[in-house]
Amino acid sequence: MSAGERPAWERPAWGRPAWGRPATPAEERVTVVVITRDRREELSRTLSRLAALPERPRVIVVDNGSSDGSAVMARHDHPEMLVLAARRNLGAVGRNLALRRVETPYVAFCDDDTWWEPGSLSRAAGALGAHPDVAVVTARIVVEPGGRDDPIVPELASSPVPCRAGLPGPALLSFLAGASVLRVRPFREAGGFSPRLWLGGEEELLAADLLSRGHVICYLPEAIVHHQPSARREAARRRWLGIRNTLWFTWLRRPPGAALRRTAELAVTVPRDRTSAAAFGAAIAGLPWVLRERRPVPEQVESWMRLLDGPRRASPARRYVG
Repeated sequence: MSAGERPAWERPAWGRPAWGRPATPAEERVTVVVITRDRREELSRTLSRLAALPERPRVIVVDNGSSDGSAVMARHDHPEMLVLAARRNLGAVGRNLALRRVETPYVAFCDDDTWWEPGSLSRAAGALGAHPDVAVVTARIVVEPGGRDDPIVPELASSPVPCRAGLPGPALLSFLAGASVLRVRPFREAGGFSPRLWLGGEEELLAADLLSRGHVICYLPEAIVHHQPSARREAARRRWLGIRNTLWFTWLRRPPGAALRRTAELAVTVPRDRTSAAAFGAAIAGLPWVLRERRPVPEQVESWMRLLDGPRRASPARRYVG
């Protein structure tokens, strides 16, 4: 790159084709990134819905080492999309891989069992464009079949986090990756999703780092994501990862008192079985690197986190089960 030349993600993409398809105004703003592993049928449904969106976004699929032909299907059925086939399961870090190829200012994440409702990407991009301090907007999540709100939606809508006047929605302290649109530059500057956490609550650490840098996260109910939970879920492993990663996040970013209280709270509230015990053991085994990399959030951010400690304990949507 020559002196004074901007990197690819900062240069306008206007008029440039999206992997063989003519660009439209919406494509200049948002790229959708989908991560998947061994869910060919669900992925096929999601990609078909994304291909039919009126925004016609660019789509990047990261296949996390599937053995069921997911990557082959995606390339055959949707040649207009970019498919990246990882040799192993990268978990949430697969999104980091895709971000190397994103040239739009915003990225919408999507799981293989979620899809964006028509018009929602445009509304999310409009909100980000109108509010430069907002780094992430999280959509309303509708569970299918049935079209009911996800249990987390009321908590997003009633968030007690203080916010400035004029935000497009309530301020949040974290986000749900499969239902959020992010500003690309802050994502890159914060380092993306942590390879150490891999998957399961990985958003919390990135969100804390974005907030610590002065960015804002908010709920945008006008944007909607549909979620039809896949039957292919390893519930016990997801709980193991969730507990381990919650402990690591707490020890990395909360001050000593809050970290001790949260650790004790988890110890008495998670299911008392081998999965939980193994999660605590894995978290403790990571203490050497956690202590080396520990960087508590600023007091302002910590004061917001304290506001959510009570509601989190009472939340039916934030319990470790499986």
